[in-house]
Amino acid sequence: MDDRTFAAWEQGLIAVGVLLLVVVAALVLHRMAFAAGERITRRTPGRIDSGVIHYGYRPAQVIFVTLALILVMPALPLPDELTLGLQRLLVLGQTAAIGWLAVSLTNIINDVVAARHDLTAADNLLAREVHTRVRMLQRILVVVIVVITVCLILMAIPSIRQIGVTVFASAGVAGLVIGFAARPALSNLIAGIQLALTQPIRIDDVVIVEGEWGWIEEIRSTFVVVRIWDLRRLVVPLSHFIEHPFQNWTRRTSDILGTVFLYVDYTVPVEAVRRELHRLVQDNPLWDGQVWGLQVTDANDRTVELRALVGARASGDAWNLRCQLREQLIDFLQREYPESLPKMRAELPPRLEEAASAAARPAARPRRKPAPAAPGEGARDDTLRGPQDPK
Repeated sequence: MDDRTFAAWEQGLIAVGVLLLVVVAALVLHRMAFAAGERITRRTPGRIDSGVIHYGYRPAQVIFVTLALILVMPALPLPDELTLGLQRLLVLGQTAAIGWLAVSLTNIINDVVAARHDLTAADNLLAREVHTRVRMLQRILVVVIVVITVCLILMAIPSIRQIGVTVFASAGVAGLVIGFAARPALSNLIAGIQLALTQPIRIDDVVIVEGEWGWIEEIRSTFVVVRIWDLRRLVVPLSHFIEHPFQNWTRRTSDILGTVFLYVDYTVPVEAVRRELHRLVQDNPLWDGQVWGLQVTDANDRTVELRALVGARASGDAWNLRCQLREQLIDFLQREYPESLPKMRAELPPRLEEAASAAARPAARPRRKPAPAAPGEGARDDTLRGPQDPK
């Protein structure tokens, strides 16, 4: 090994050692800075500063290391071409880390909203509105940050800089509008903006979509997850809620009315059933304390239709309340008025009625005829009795 090669190896080892020391120093400095930040956040009640420490810890590590390496790189005994290539890689890494940091910090918005608006409250209409709007805008912001980060990375590479410029230009307002209108996949993003502004659905709304009853569990940038009552998940594109009708049971309030139908005989005492319904709803904690009633809504040739109308604070409570009242009212009729349960009536003409009565009576037994006497039996009887005394 000649002196020139040995010197090159020596310079390379020195450069590697310096780089390792710089990385360790950057990590130590990062840890000290965030430790000081954690001590400060413990003394403050706000969530923003604690969110910065929590979500920015990992991205900041990469930023500290890449920034330190970029600063020390010109002073290293390395060839110019190698130094230039490493600097470009470090710039790309730092750009990606900054984008990562920006995306992570958007989660602070959700934390602040969750702290101020509780979704578990009984009356959570305002909380659901705010959560839905913030989540949609946060996801749109993430998409914008990712697009800008990718464009900046492409523009930092000379050989594909023109591609980065083209992508960046397509991210303009006009390009977005044209692109979203032209592509069905991207049209869901426009639907997401519309949902965030108009809010036909919100987090935890009770909806009926495609014949399925459930709750809005997640609202993503391109689709919505509906949690069906039997714990299945229905994934629906965002554009579906803009282009097709659906039912929203909690658009303005979670209060809802439930109905119970009973089919009884014409002899049913309606007022007695109404009093029993009033007693049952007063004893049931699922009743909202406002709406109740019993009406005769239909009558046909066999039965009378009774409709019990009751109010509940939520759709789940309404379902359970309906089931309980249906069971209790049927039990009440069975105990108190069994003759009022549905029955079949039939009227027969007089002749058919007589024939039916005759068929129902048991047939009379035929009388037995005495057996004929054997020859000579009568003479023997006369002889034994003897002659009759004339009178």
